[in-house]
Amino acid sequence: MKRLSIVMIALFSVFAMNAQQSTKAKKLLSEVSSKVKGYDNMVIDFKYSLENTAESVSQETRGDVSIHGDKYLLNLMGTTQLFDGKKIYTIIPEDQEINISNYVEEDDNNITPSKMFSFYEEGYTYKWDISQDIKGRQIQYIKLTPIDSNADVKNILLGIDSQTKHIYNLIQTQDNGTKITITVKSFKTNQPLAKSLFSFNEGRYKDFYINRLD
Repeated sequence: MKRLSIVMIALFSVFAMNAQQSTKAKKLLSEVSSKVKGYDNMVIDFKYSLENTAESVSQETRGDVSIHGDKYLLNLMGTTQLFDGKKIYTIIPEDQEINISNYVEEDDNNITPSKMFSFYEEGYTYKWDISQDIKGRQIQYIKLTPIDSNADVKNILLGIDSQTKHIYNLIQTQDNGTKITITVKSFKTNQPLAKSLFSFNEGRYKDFYINRLD
């Protein structure tokens, strides 16, 4: 009986600690989300890397994205993706091709640029993880685990600058062993963006094949 009591006390201590860590993690994520929602727009330069040791796959590149509300303009791996709030335009200059599709939120399980600072608000459990000093910046990691056991994503580590409350990096580990890391290199807010930046001008792509998917 005494041994059982000790075990029960230990279990309750673990549960209490986990609950406390979850609360701390959720509070920090709320602070990040609240701060980002206060900006009119964001212009971000980032490093993108993908690794799968088992498949001997390793690639690294740079990209940039401009975000205003739900709208975004993303440049990555020689491809431009534009979301005007209703449709997604994927422009591939190398193939002189443009794919146009309607955006359906219910069918979107990916972390889109406009969702990068809010995707964690639903569908994940939170855990307070390690803290690292990176070039004089204190980066606190929050571990996110999908509630859906059938999700392709195993977990996500979200690195947050403890002082600025900005996201420093995102490390996504998938069930197949693939690890995708996005590291913010430059983060600018409230920039003088052109009104036409998030509008698709079909006239600029007269020589492109336009594939309307919807």
